[in-house]
Amino acid sequence: MKILYDHQIFSRQSYGGVSRYFHEMAERIPAISGDDVQVFAPLSVNRYAQPRGLRVKKFKGGAPLLGLVNVALGKAIISRRTDVSIFHETYYSRLNYSPKNARRVVTVYDMIHELFPSSFSKYDQTRDVKLQAVKRADHIICISESTRRDLLQYADLPESKVSVVHLGHSLATPSFKVTPDQDPSTSPYLLYVGQRGGYKNFDGFLHAYAASAALQEHFAIVCFGGGELTHTERALARSLNISPAKIIHRSGDDALLAQSYSSAAALVYPSHYEGFGIPPIEAMSNGCPVVASNTSSIPEVVGNAAELFDPADPHDIQKAIERVVFSAERSRQLASMGHERIKQFTWDACALGTLNVYRQILES
Repeated sequence: MKILYDHQIFSRQSYGGVSRYFHEMAERIPAISGDDVQVFAPLSVNRYAQPRGLRVKKFKGGAPLLGLVNVALGKAIISRRTDVSIFHETYYSRLNYSPKNARRVVTVYDMIHELFPSSFSKYDQTRDVKLQAVKRADHIICISESTRRDLLQYADLPESKVSVVHLGHSLATPSFKVTPDQDPSTSPYLLYVGQRGGYKNFDGFLHAYAASAALQEHFAIVCFGGGELTHTERALARSLNISPAKIIHRSGDDALLAQSYSSAAALVYPSHYEGFGIPPIEAMSNGCPVVASNTSSIPEVVGNAAELFDPADPHDIQKAIERVVFSAERSRQLASMGHERIKQFTWDACALGTLNVYRQILES
């Protein structure tokens, strides 16, 4: 079986969860089954994988231009091929260059644009483009059962056309300690990872933290990634009487992220919605207790290995955090259960599940 992944995510992401997912599939499926997996991305910005082509530096507004070049080359080179069994689109596009006779697959990661349209520009066309991509696909992979249910609710699709394959994780336990210049926090801290706007509900976390004198006294907040704190975020913190010294931004590579997990009192994950949610799994793999929302796919992923809360209720968030960070027994219990939970989410299992979907499509 010949499997071809298109250029889309490799011309958009230098690093990121979706490109890591396809990189892992491209590496692991041949090792498991011996099938041939190729990535067609003549122009790529990705740092995980090196498709057969030219890696260029990422530049502002460059993704559409790189995409157009890749599509043009795809139509000239790939669309005529007859030896490809599976053509897997790595993101959503109106344009495609599927090889003749190949079965088309697309992965749906979440339904955030459909459920939280106010979080996006009125000019954002992701919803329409996603619908076109899933309609033309022969089969759709969703990364959680929650996402599958949401997709079936918003798109008129037969259930048999949609499968669930959970993601894996690949953030290794660090083998070093963060040096003082890398770790500006002067006290134990609560960790927040990733983007903070809109449905991610960082504001709700700040309200919960501000309501607890005990949390403010004993813990700082470290935000990893997601860009520097905005003027609006700092203004909100000031209005809640949170000391600026208590909110620290940190960014870096996977090694520093892993160390940030392993040194945190807890990961706080207050998102209103996630298609899967990688940070809780990464936290568990590094022995970090998880305190997370009880909505969307999050309970499906964390199981009983996290302290859950209602993300719409800052008081509930506050109490959930306090139940963990002020109880050594509960923290140890969650860390232990997390260690067992992550065994269900490996890239080998993801690759095998994806491979099984491909085989089923070809047999149908």
